[in-house]
Amino acid sequence: MQTAAEIIAGMHETVPRGKQCLTGAELKRLARLTQALLASKPEAQEEYSRFLAAVRKDIDLPGPVLAGCLQGKRILVTGGSGCIGSALMAQLARFSPARLVSVSRGITQGWPRLPGAEYVRADIRDTDQLSAVFDQVRCDIVFHVAGQRDPGLAEHEVHRTVTTNVLGTCNVISAAVSAGVPHVIFASTGKALRPYSPEVYTASKRVAEWLLWQAAARGVATCSVARFTHVIDNSIIHARLLDWCDGGVIRLHDTGIAFYVQSALQSAQLLLAAEAGLQPGSLPVHAISDLGWPVTLLDVALGVLAWTGSAAPIYFSGYDRGYETTAFPGLYDPMTAGDVSPLISAFEATGARRSCCPDVDVFPLQMASADALDERMYALAATCARTEDPGAVRAALDGLSWSLFDATLSAVPRQVLIRAAQISTPHRDRLDARHERMLAAIERHAAAVNPLSSPTPASGSSAGQLR
Repeated sequence: MQTAAEIIAGMHETVPRGKQCLTGAELKRLARLTQALLASKPEAQEEYSRFLAAVRKDIDLPGPVLAGCLQGKRILVTGGSGCIGSALMAQLARFSPARLVSVSRGITQGWPRLPGAEYVRADIRDTDQLSAVFDQVRCDIVFHVAGQRDPGLAEHEVHRTVTTNVLGTCNVISAAVSAGVPHVIFASTGKALRPYSPEVYTASKRVAEWLLWQAAARGVATCSVARFTHVIDNSIIHARLLDWCDGGVIRLHDTGIAFYVQSALQSAQLLLAAEAGLQPGSLPVHAISDLGWPVTLLDVALGVLAWTGSAAPIYFSGYDRGYETTAFPGLYDPMTAGDVSPLISAFEATGARRSCCPDVDVFPLQMASADALDERMYALAATCARTEDPGAVRAALDGLSWSLFDATLSAVPRQVLIRAAQISTPHRDRLDARHERMLAAIERHAAAVNPLSSPTPASGSSAGQLR
């Protein structure tokens, strides 16, 4: 019997990466090899079960603290009819708010509507619609959950993604400030730990975090952020695998992909923890401390095949746009990575600590103010108003992303930059152009004397141990 590695090698030989259309002969050969791979990896079904079991995960919340924050308050949730939004609405209702309102572009099908809550329609991209909702609700707290969440789709719908995730967030902040809303809580992504990314979805969420940081730094609102990883209840990956098993081809980017998973309940609870962790004048970013071992995509796919009884072939197609093939080598520091949430990078870990919720890490997002950032933001908004051309919008977003990367490095402690350069330099010969540019910028900032980048270690920490 062939080993899994031998079978996978045969699959790569049968059909090289990058083909859009496969011949009948190729499909038959891949189908036979897929069934052989399934037989060689019985542990895959256990991995699939572990993946599905993530739906039951929750986190320990400080109930009395949250009751003081939420009880009797008027609360608005953007995107409250979606997966995470509906879970959040249910969690909020437990704390007896005076008013609980969801605002969405449309009512997302498949998620429950909460009795006693209000559901209104408005598009966060429409400033007039949004302002009217804020004026009518007169909320004390807004949880901003609405957004375009599919990284692959973001690469095709660039204008819609940017106008929703970036300009829509800007609209929510402006409406909240105009209406005198004191608290704004934002649902972000773990992908935003990358200080620079060419991917539209990741970049849009990274910019949105900066917009919240800017509002907090200027004192116009008290803001907080929750970073999510892959949510099992609304899993794009799982939905695609099930769809492909019904007479299609299972296209996996690579054989070694693994990813973290959390539940919609955890996501809603993390947003509540972010409300409890508000700090005026700064932007605390919250992430679940222990996400468990990442699940292996190939084993999940094989588990779905076993569960459905499908004979669909697996094809290792290579990476689509919107998905990072290789992480920047200095993104994590082995000296600190094991001590904080995997959704916190080495550039952010120095200020990390446990929040008032024992299952959640929090750190203050640090950036340097720069005229270039405002100028790039204005340019992005102007581009989106002028055209929907994906190339033009992508270029404007990328220009802002590079400026944001520079502003981030300006606020990173110098010894962290030195470590990132040391970790990355041995890989220099294998870096692509954007990673080379990132490393050059890190080296440049590490060599500079910057008063903004003084060390800010967590309380009680040492060089190799944050807690």
